[in-house]
Amino acid sequence: MKVLRLLVMLMGSSTVLYAQDDLLNELSKQDSAQTVPVTATFKSTRVVNGQSVETMKKKHLDFRISHRFGKLNSGAYQFFGLDQATMRLGFEYGLTDDLMIGVGRSTSQKVYDFFGKYKLLKQSTGARIMPVSVTLFGGTGVATVDKEREFQDKLYYTAQVLVARKFGERLSLQLSPTYLYRTMPDVTGDEKVVLAVGIGGRFKLSKRVSLNGEYFYTAREKNTVTAPYHDSMSFGVDIETGGHVFQLHFTNSLGMIEKQFIGETAGSWGKGDIHYGFNISRTFSFDKKNKRQPN
Repeated sequence: MKVLRLLVMLMGSSTVLYAQDDLLNELSKQDSAQTVPVTATFKSTRVVNGQSVETMKKKHLDFRISHRFGKLNSGAYQFFGLDQATMRLGFEYGLTDDLMIGVGRSTSQKVYDFFGKYKLLKQSTGARIMPVSVTLFGGTGVATVDKEREFQDKLYYTAQVLVARKFGERLSLQLSPTYLYRTMPDVTGDEKVVLAVGIGGRFKLSKRVSLNGEYFYTAREKNTVTAPYHDSMSFGVDIETGGHVFQLHFTNSLGMIEKQFIGETAGSWGKGDIHYGFNISRTFSFDKKNKRQPN
């Protein structure tokens, strides 16, 4: 009888194990038959200064306040730059989950900027594997500080292809090939067209905190009379708290739009021309089905 009971128990255990294996196999088949999109490559629509591949969700509005203070090497009299500040106010709205528009106004050069972003490809796993996300960005703006210039001479245009990949839960990297055209550069002799390549990244420290960095290489001569500009380099921390995203960072760029930080960065990290700055992003939902945008 003991032997018989032991055989029955072994047969029952084997049946359970086989059933579990069959269930796991079925689940894995279902997972492989579905396309799973990769989300939250970045916490915000910005890496630091530059655009990220992220777009606003449909019927979500982002109110964004950006500040850049003076140079840290300005000394104690200027309170190491905190006595000086420029800012940008912006609104970004999701027309669909993949298409957004934005408008902003900067105190630096009194620029009004307008842009659109469209998420062309989404990184995904499963049945359809897409290794990267691709977002297209196009923007224009007008610098109104010089009243003597004709309107058409105050315009600039920007086009970018943003390509990013999320490597696991912690690391995300992005490439940002950029075309910038200014109808009349501020410095006489500077080229109207600036070609640049940006590289940015994010490393998550926790669920709500990450380290971010970016660098834009411009294909033109540096430190010349005709173009006394430097490449933009920035580092910072993202902190997400519910509907807010706080971005605290250090950068050698005073401007907060592509024309300024890609084409007209006058500061040098080597000389201590570093600006402390922050972005505050507050998202409002007009979608009754989904009141909060996931990060």
